[in-house]
Amino acid sequence: MNVLAAAQVLPAGDVRVIGGGAARNALATPMSTRMSTFISKLMAHQARRAALPLACLLAGALSLPAQATQPLWELGLGAAWVHLPHYRGSDQAHDWLLPLPYAVYRGKIFRATREGARAVLFESQRLDLDLSVAATAPLKSADNRARAGMPDLAPTVEVGPNLNFTLSQGRNWKLDLRLPVRGVFSVQRHSQALGWTASPVLNLDLRWQEWNVGVQAGPLFGSQSNHAYFYGVAAQQASAARPAYRAEGGYAGSRFTVGASRRLGDFWLGTYVRADSVAGARFEASPLVRQRNNWSAGLALSWIFKVSAERVEIED
Repeated sequence: MNVLAAAQVLPAGDVRVIGGGAARNALATPMSTRMSTFISKLMAHQARRAALPLACLLAGALSLPAQATQPLWELGLGAAWVHLPHYRGSDQAHDWLLPLPYAVYRGKIFRATREGARAVLFESQRLDLDLSVAATAPLKSADNRARAGMPDLAPTVEVGPNLNFTLSQGRNWKLDLRLPVRGVFSVQRHSQALGWTASPVLNLDLRWQEWNVGVQAGPLFGSQSNHAYFYGVAAQQASAARPAYRAEGGYAGSRFTVGASRRLGDFWLGTYVRADSVAGARFEASPLVRQRNNWSAGLALSWIFKVSAERVEIED
Protein backbone atom coordinates (compact mmCIF):
# COMPACT_ATOMS: atom_id res chain seq x y z
CA MET A 1 0.00 0.00 0.00
CA ASN A 2 1.23 3.48 -0.82
CA VAL A 3 1.20 5.74 2.20
CA LEU A 4 1.82 8.80 0.07
CA ALA A 5 -0.94 7.91 -2.32
CA ALA A 6 -3.29 7.82 0.57
CA ALA A 7 -1.94 10.90 2.24
CA GLN A 8 -2.63 12.84 -0.87
CA VAL A 9 -6.24 12.10 -1.19
CA LEU A 10 -7.13 14.65 1.44
CA PRO A 11 -7.09 17.46 1.00
CA ALA A 12 -6.82 17.45 -2.76
CA GLY A 13 -4.39 14.64 -2.62
CA ASP A 14 -3.35 12.14 -5.27
CA VAL A 15 -4.28 8.49 -5.30
CA ARG A 16 -2.68 6.98 -8.35
CA VAL A 17 -4.93 4.85 -10.52
CA ILE A 18 -2.77 3.92 -13.44
CA GLY A 19 -5.02 3.89 -16.41
CA GLY A 20 -8.31 2.79 -14.91
CA GLY A 21 -11.13 4.51 -13.10
CA ALA A 22 -10.93 4.91 -9.38
CA ALA A 23 -13.68 4.41 -6.91
CA ARG A 24 -15.17 7.84 -7.28
CA ASN A 25 -17.22 7.92 -10.45
CA ALA A 26 -20.26 8.24 -8.21
CA LEU A 27 -20.23 12.00 -8.61
CA ALA A 28 -21.90 11.56 -11.97
CA THR A 29 -25.14 10.44 -10.29
CA PRO A 30 -27.37 12.24 -7.77
CA MET A 31 -26.89 11.27 -4.12
CA SER A 32 -28.22 12.30 -0.78
CA THR A 33 -26.37 14.59 1.59
CA ARG A 34 -25.89 11.67 3.92
CA MET A 35 -24.36 9.59 1.16
CA SER A 36 -22.11 12.53 0.16
CA THR A 37 -20.88 12.77 3.73
CA PHE A 38 -20.25 9.04 3.88
CA ILE A 39 -18.33 9.10 0.61
CA SER A 40 -16.22 12.01 1.77
CA LYS A 41 -15.33 10.10 4.94
CA LEU A 42 -14.58 7.05 2.86
CA MET A 43 -12.27 9.09 0.64
CA ALA A 44 -10.65 10.50 3.74
CA HIS A 45 -9.57 7.09 4.94
CA GLN A 46 -9.06 5.56 1.53
CA ALA A 47 -6.44 8.17 1.26
CA ARG A 48 -5.11 6.43 4.29
CA ARG A 49 -5.49 3.14 2.56
CA ALA A 50 -2.15 3.98 1.10
CA ALA A 51 -1.04 6.77 3.42
CA LEU A 52 -3.49 5.51 5.72
CA PRO A 53 -4.35 3.33 2.77
CA LEU A 54 -6.58 8.60 4.70
CA ALA A 55 -4.78 10.26 1.86
CA CYS A 56 -4.78 10.29 -0.28
CA LEU A 57 -2.20 10.51 0.39
CA LEU A 58 -2.89 7.99 0.00
CA ALA A 59 -1.31 8.11 -1.61
CA GLY A 60 3.79 0.99 1.76
CA ALA A 61 4.84 4.43 1.62
CA LEU A 62 6.82 3.11 -1.24
CA SER A 63 6.77 1.70 -4.67
CA LEU A 64 10.06 -0.10 -4.95
CA PRO A 65 10.75 -1.96 -8.19
CA ALA A 66 11.65 -5.30 -6.65
CA GLN A 67 10.78 -8.59 -8.36
CA ALA A 68 9.16 -10.99 -5.91
CA THR A 69 6.63 -13.77 -5.70
CA GLN A 70 3.69 -12.51 -3.67
CA PRO A 71 0.00 -13.35 -3.12
CA LEU A 72 -2.32 -12.22 -5.91
CA TRP A 73 -4.50 -10.45 -3.36
CA GLU A 74 -4.71 -9.58 0.34
CA LEU A 75 -7.61 -8.29 2.44
CA GLY A 76 -7.66 -6.63 5.84
CA LEU A 77 -9.46 -4.22 8.12
CA GLY A 78 -8.32 -1.71 10.69
CA ALA A 79 -8.65 1.87 11.88
CA ALA A 80 -7.04 5.20 11.03
CA TRP A 81 -6.63 8.56 12.74
CA VAL A 82 -6.19 11.59 10.49
CA HIS A 83 -5.61 15.24 11.38
CA LEU A 84 -6.57 17.65 8.58
CA PRO A 85 -7.04 21.42 8.22
CA HIS A 86 -10.57 22.48 7.27
CA TYR A 87 -9.03 23.58 3.96
CA ARG A 88 -5.61 24.77 2.84
CA GLY A 89 -5.05 28.15 4.48
CA SER A 90 -7.57 27.61 7.26
CA ASP A 91 -6.61 28.28 10.87
CA GLN A 92 -8.86 25.45 12.05
CA ALA A 93 -8.51 21.69 11.76
CA HIS A 94 -10.41 18.53 12.58
CA ASP A 95 -9.53 14.96 13.50
CA TRP A 96 -11.03 11.92 11.82
CA LEU A 97 -11.21 8.45 13.36
CA LEU A 98 -12.21 6.10 10.56
CA PRO A 99 -12.52 2.42 9.72
CA LEU A 100 -9.72 1.42 7.37
CA PRO A 101 -10.12 -1.23 4.67
CA TYR A 102 -6.87 -2.80 3.49
CA ALA A 103 -6.82 -4.26 -0.03
CA VAL A 104 -3.94 -5.33 -2.25
CA TYR A 105 -4.37 -6.80 -5.73
CA ARG A 106 -1.43 -7.61 -7.99
CA GLY A 107 -2.99 -8.31 -11.38
CA LYS A 108 -1.42 -7.73 -14.78
CA ILE A 109 -3.78 -4.86 -15.60
CA PHE A 110 -5.60 -3.87 -12.44
CA ARG A 111 -3.44 -3.39 -9.37
CA ALA A 112 -3.82 -2.04 -5.84
CA THR A 113 -0.34 -2.05 -4.36
CA ARG A 114 2.13 0.34 -2.69
CA GLU A 115 1.74 2.68 -5.69
CA GLY A 116 -1.99 3.05 -5.04
CA ALA A 117 -4.97 1.74 -7.01
CA ARG A 118 -3.95 1.24 -10.62
CA ALA A 119 -5.36 0.15 -13.96
CA VAL A 120 -2.37 0.11 -16.26
CA LEU A 121 -2.82 1.94 -19.57
CA PHE A 122 0.77 2.32 -20.64
CA GLU A 123 3.93 1.24 -18.88
CA SER A 124 7.56 1.09 -19.92
CA GLN A 125 10.84 0.94 -18.06
CA ARG A 126 10.96 4.70 -17.43
CA LEU A 127 7.56 6.05 -18.43
CA ASP A 128 3.99 5.19 -17.54
CA LEU A 129 0.60 6.85 -17.84
CA ASP A 130 -2.05 6.45 -15.20
CA LEU A 131 -5.23 7.98 -13.89
CA SER A 132 -4.76 10.29 -10.91
CA VAL A 133 -7.55 10.61 -8.34
CA ALA A 134 -7.81 13.06 -5.45
CA ALA A 135 -10.51 14.27 -3.08
CA THR A 136 -11.34 16.84 -0.43
CA ALA A 137 -13.55 16.45 2.62
CA PRO A 138 -16.78 18.42 3.18
CA LEU A 139 -16.98 21.40 5.50
CA LYS A 140 -19.95 22.92 7.28
CA SER A 141 -19.35 26.64 7.20
CA ALA A 142 -20.99 26.98 10.62
CA ASP A 143 -18.00 25.07 12.01
CA ASN A 144 -15.46 27.47 10.51
CA ARG A 145 -15.03 31.02 11.78
CA ALA A 146 -13.78 32.45 8.49
CA ARG A 147 -16.68 30.96 6.48
CA ALA A 148 -19.52 31.63 8.95
CA GLY A 149 -22.68 32.49 7.00
CA MET A 150 -21.28 31.22 3.70
CA PRO A 151 -22.45 28.10 1.82
CA ASP A 152 -21.06 24.78 3.01
CA LEU A 153 -18.21 23.22 1.04
CA ALA A 154 -19.28 19.94 -0.54
CA PRO A 155 -16.70 17.17 -0.87
CA THR A 156 -14.91 17.18 -4.20
CA VAL A 157 -13.37 14.53 -6.37
CA GLU A 158 -10.58 15.07 -8.90
CA VAL A 159 -9.82 12.77 -11.82
CA GLY A 160 -7.32 13.09 -14.64
CA PRO A 161 -4.24 11.70 -16.41
CA ASN A 162 -0.89 11.39 -14.64
CA LEU A 163 2.39 11.01 -16.51
CA ASN A 164 5.19 9.42 -14.47
CA PHE A 165 8.82 9.49 -15.52
CA THR A 166 11.47 7.51 -13.64
CA LEU A 167 14.51 9.76 -13.26
CA SER A 168 16.76 7.27 -11.47
CA GLN A 169 16.57 4.11 -9.41
CA GLY A 170 18.66 1.63 -7.48
CA ARG A 171 18.11 -1.65 -5.71
CA ASN A 172 16.18 -0.12 -2.81
CA TRP A 173 15.08 3.26 -4.09
CA LYS A 174 13.41 5.04 -7.00
CA LEU A 175 13.12 8.73 -7.92
CA ASP A 176 10.43 9.81 -10.33
CA LEU A 177 8.65 12.89 -11.62
CA ARG A 178 4.85 12.75 -11.51
CA LEU A 179 2.72 15.14 -13.57
CA PRO A 180 -0.98 14.82 -12.67
CA VAL A 181 -3.62 17.13 -14.14
CA ARG A 182 -7.16 16.60 -12.88
CA GLY A 183 -10.67 17.88 -13.50
CA VAL A 184 -12.53 18.74 -10.29
CA PHE A 185 -16.19 18.02 -9.47
CA SER A 186 -18.30 18.51 -6.37
CA VAL A 187 -19.95 15.42 -4.87
CA GLN A 188 -23.54 16.44 -4.16
CA ARG A 189 -27.08 16.13 -5.50
CA HIS A 190 -26.32 18.53 -8.36
CA SER A 191 -22.65 18.08 -9.11
CA GLN A 192 -20.65 21.10 -10.28
CA ALA A 193 -17.58 21.24 -12.48
CA LEU A 194 -14.95 23.15 -10.51
CA GLY A 195 -12.17 23.61 -13.05
CA TRP A 196 -8.86 21.79 -12.81
CA THR A 197 -5.79 21.29 -10.64
CA ALA A 198 -2.20 20.31 -11.41
CA SER A 199 0.33 19.07 -8.86
CA PRO A 200 3.71 18.08 -10.33
CA VAL A 201 5.88 16.36 -7.72
CA LEU A 202 9.28 14.78 -7.30
CA ASN A 203 8.66 11.45 -5.61
CA LEU A 204 11.34 9.41 -3.82
CA ASP A 205 10.53 5.85 -2.73
CA LEU A 206 13.01 3.86 -0.72
CA ARG A 207 13.20 0.82 1.48
CA TRP A 208 14.96 1.20 4.83
CA GLN A 209 15.30 -1.97 6.86
CA GLU A 210 11.69 -3.25 7.06
CA TRP A 211 10.14 0.12 6.27
CA ASN A 212 8.83 1.49 2.98
CA VAL A 213 9.48 5.23 3.03
CA GLY A 214 8.20 7.85 0.61
CA VAL A 215 8.97 11.56 0.18
CA GLN A 216 7.12 13.94 -2.15
CA ALA A 217 7.49 17.65 -2.82
CA GLY A 218 6.17 20.04 -5.44
CA PRO A 219 4.07 23.09 -6.36
CA LEU A 220 0.30 23.21 -6.81
CA PHE A 221 -1.75 24.98 -9.48
CA GLY A 222 -5.45 25.46 -10.07
CA SER A 223 -8.01 27.15 -12.31
CA GLN A 224 -9.92 30.30 -11.39
CA SER A 225 -13.16 28.38 -10.81
CA ASN A 226 -11.41 25.92 -8.52
CA HIS A 227 -9.83 28.64 -6.42
CA ALA A 228 -13.10 30.61 -6.38
CA TYR A 229 -14.92 27.63 -4.85
CA PHE A 230 -12.63 27.53 -1.84
CA TYR A 231 -11.43 31.14 -1.51
CA GLY A 232 -13.87 33.45 -3.30
CA VAL A 233 -16.24 35.71 -1.36
CA ALA A 234 -19.33 36.94 -3.23
CA ALA A 235 -20.65 40.45 -2.58
CA GLN A 236 -23.72 39.11 -0.74
CA GLN A 237 -21.41 37.10 1.58
CA ALA A 238 -19.16 40.04 2.41
CA SER A 239 -19.02 41.68 5.82
CA ALA A 240 -16.88 44.20 7.67
CA ALA A 241 -14.50 41.43 8.65
CA ARG A 242 -14.76 39.55 5.35
CA PRO A 243 -14.59 41.76 2.25
CA ALA A 244 -15.68 40.52 -1.15
CA TYR A 245 -12.90 38.73 -2.98
CA ARG A 246 -12.44 37.29 -6.47
CA ALA A 247 -9.91 34.47 -6.52
CA GLU A 248 -7.63 34.12 -9.54
CA GLY A 249 -6.28 30.97 -11.13
CA GLY A 250 -2.63 29.95 -11.24
CA TYR A 251 -0.07 29.13 -8.56
CA ALA A 252 -1.66 27.59 -5.45
CA GLY A 253 1.28 27.06 -3.10
CA SER A 254 3.39 24.00 -2.36
CA ARG A 255 3.31 20.71 -0.49
CA PHE A 256 5.83 18.38 1.18
CA THR A 257 4.85 14.90 2.36
CA VAL A 258 6.71 12.09 4.13
CA GLY A 259 5.14 8.67 4.66
CA ALA A 260 6.23 5.28 5.98
CA SER A 261 4.68 1.83 6.25
CA ARG A 262 5.62 -1.74 7.06
CA ARG A 263 4.24 -5.21 7.69
CA LEU A 264 4.28 -6.62 11.19
CA GLY A 265 3.26 -10.25 10.73
CA ASP A 266 -0.46 -10.17 9.92
CA PHE A 267 -0.65 -6.42 10.52
CA TRP A 268 0.05 -3.38 8.34
CA LEU A 269 1.20 -0.10 9.92
CA GLY A 270 1.24 3.21 8.06
CA THR A 271 1.83 6.86 8.90
CA TYR A 272 2.41 10.17 7.16
CA VAL A 273 3.09 13.85 7.88
CA ARG A 274 2.48 16.71 5.44
CA ALA A 275 3.47 20.38 5.37
CA ASP A 276 1.27 22.58 3.19
CA SER A 277 1.85 26.24 2.27
CA VAL A 278 -0.25 28.81 0.42
CA ALA A 279 2.51 31.45 0.57
CA GLY A 280 2.64 33.24 -2.78
CA ALA A 281 -0.59 31.63 -4.00
CA ARG A 282 -2.83 33.69 -6.29
CA PHE A 283 -5.53 33.55 -3.60
CA GLU A 284 -3.26 34.31 -0.63
CA ALA A 285 -4.99 37.68 -0.10
CA SER A 286 -8.41 36.04 0.32
CA PRO A 287 -10.04 36.83 3.69
CA LEU A 288 -10.67 33.09 3.98
CA VAL A 289 -6.92 32.45 4.18
CA ARG A 290 -6.16 32.78 7.89
CA GLN A 291 -2.67 31.27 7.89
CA ARG A 292 -0.12 30.45 5.25
CA ASN A 293 1.09 27.11 6.56
CA ASN A 294 -0.82 23.98 7.55
CA TRP A 295 0.11 20.50 8.59
CA SER A 296 -1.69 17.19 8.47
CA ALA A 297 -0.83 13.73 9.71
CA GLY A 298 -2.24 10.24 9.90
CA LEU A 299 -1.66 6.90 11.57
CA ALA A 300 -3.25 3.59 10.57
CA LEU A 301 -3.16 -0.05 11.62
CA SER A 302 -4.83 -2.88 9.70
CA TRP A 303 -5.14 -6.59 10.41
CA ILE A 304 -4.65 -8.68 7.25
CA PHE A 305 -7.01 -11.61 7.68
CA LYS A 306 -7.16 -13.13 4.18
CA VAL A 307 -4.44 -13.89 1.61
CA SER A 308 -4.87 -15.68 -1.73
CA ALA A 309 -3.24 -19.03 -2.28
CA GLU A 310 -2.29 -18.00 -5.82
CA ARG A 311 1.04 -16.19 -6.04
CA VAL A 312 2.35 -13.99 -8.81
CA GLU A 313 5.75 -12.65 -9.76
CA ILE A 314 5.51 -8.98 -10.70
CA GLU A 315 7.36 -5.72 -10.32
CA ASP A 316 5.61 -4.48 -7.20
